[in-house]
Amino acid sequence: MMQMDADAFEALVVSELDLLPDDMVDGLENVVFVVEDHPEDGDRDLFGLYEGWSLTERDRYGIGELPDRIIVYRDAHLDACDDETELRDEVHTTLVHEIAHFYGIDDARLHELGWA
Repeated sequence: MMQMDADAFEALVVSELDLLPDDMVDGLENVVFVVEDHPEDGDRDLFGLYEGWSLTERDRYGIGELPDRIIVYRDAHLDACDDETELRDEVHTTLVHEIAHFYGIDDARLHELGWA
């Protein structure tokens, strides 16, 4: 288990987000990235969450909608990782996983692709 304060973890997430391929992030529309310690229910096993309407469901999307959110949970990542290299890999996987949900890729397909 690692220790890292909230500011350092958020900086690491931003750094990993900046390393993602442009074609993956350029299509993100009306999405914000948020770092939280853990979900409201206290679950320390959930690494991330996509809240919103995927592109495949945007026909239900209205004008003036609040942004979709991709949440990265700090506690789960720190609990699962022993060093910064492992942490960066896990954050990368979480970002790709949650961005995939934005594009309409479900967990079953992510498992097939090795991203879940």
